[in-house]
Amino acid sequence: MAAIRRAGPADAETLAALKLATFRETFVEGFGIPYPPDDLAVFVAESYAADRVAAELADPERATWVAEDAAGRLLGYAQVGPCKLPHDDIGSGDGELYQLYTLREAQGLGLGRTLLNVALDHLAAKRPGRVWLGVWSGNLFAQRIYERRGFARVGGYGFPVGSWTDEEFIYRRD
Repeated sequence: MAAIRRAGPADAETLAALKLATFRETFVEGFGIPYPPDDLAVFVAESYAADRVAAELADPERATWVAEDAAGRLLGYAQVGPCKLPHDDIGSGDGELYQLYTLREAQGLGLGRTLLNVALDHLAAKRPGRVWLGVWSGNLFAQRIYERRGFARVGGYGFPVGSWTDEEFIYRRD
């Protein structure tokens, strides 16, 4: 059985490794997006370095939770904060689900649902505006999950992975 807890500064290195592993499992191995190696290397260095993750954990506007097994191994995570998506309708009290991922081996255990519930509850308490998220245009499974939770697609944007650009959809729940 996995436990959900708020991530702290001591989690920076293991969370950085988890973030990188879930990104690779999801987009490189799972969806097979053919990122050029140089672009992928730039993105990984900018997004998943331990010091970058430590700065995110230290940011008082963000909140991150991790799911861990009985041995303390991280299996998934969720991160939220103020909305920073490129959309004209974003209000000052709006929040965003930045990331929600579990390792492939932990999928089907209900961790994603639990992490999503914790993240949405936190946003409802701390940022009482609308909730936003971005999801890769090819991830139909995630889109269906978010739609079942009351989110609707309201736009799109290009998400840079180095000089490569992924087409992302913007979802909002009022």
